[in-house]
Amino acid sequence: MTLFEDIDLFDEGKKRFTDFQLPDTDLKLWEQFFEKRASDEYFSILKDVTPWQQRTRKMYDKILPDPRLTAFYGGENGLEWTPLLLSIKSAVEIACGITFNRVLLNYYRDGNDSVSWHSDNPSSSGKHHAIASVTFGETRLFKVRHKFRKDIPQLDIPLTHGSFLLMGETMQEYYEHYVPKTSRPVGGRINLTFRLSDGAVNTNYVG
Repeated sequence: MTLFEDIDLFDEGKKRFTDFQLPDTDLKLWEQFFEKRASDEYFSILKDVTPWQQRTRKMYDKILPDPRLTAFYGGENGLEWTPLLLSIKSAVEIACGITFNRVLLNYYRDGNDSVSWHSDNPSSSGKHHAIASVTFGETRLFKVRHKFRKDIPQLDIPLTHGSFLLMGETMQEYYEHYVPKTSRPVGGRINLTFRLSDGAVNTNYVG
C-alpha cells in the first residue's frame, strides 16, 4: 500500500506552477515538484531517522511545548547534513537558482499540531533571505496575510505532498503565515524550510 493516495490531496500527479504575484514580495508554488514515489520514500525516511525534538517556548508567563517536532541541520549548531537532505536541497536550488546552507524540519504529527501566525526572524546580520519550503505527507493549509495592508485578501494555500513553495526575500518583512490546527483526521506532515543564514541557527525560526 502506498502513502497519501487520496486523489483530492494529490490530484492524480498533475504538476502545477503558481506565481501568486503578491504586492511587496514574491511567492511561488510548484505543486508535485517531487514525484509521488520519491515523496512517499522521503516522508517515511525522514519520519523514522530524524532526531526529532519538542522544543519549548514562553507564552503568557508559561513555558509550553511547541505543538510540533523539529530538527535543524547545517551551520554552527545544526546537525550534519545527510545525503537525503542534500539531494532534496540540490533539487530545490536548481529550480530556484538560490543556494541554501541551513534547513529546519518541522513534523506535524496530526491535526493537533500547528504553528501560530508569525514571520520568520532574519539572519544574524539582520537581513532577510528567501526561504524554500518543501512538504511531504498530508496536505495542510498554509495561510498568508499582509502585516499592514487590509485591502490585500488573505491567501489559503493547501500545501500538498511533494510541493515546493518559494518565499521571496521580503516575504517575512511584509507578510506573516500560519498553519492552523484541524479537526479533520489527518496523518503526519513533514515540512522542510531551506534557508540562507550567516551565523548560528536562530531557534525562533518556525516553518
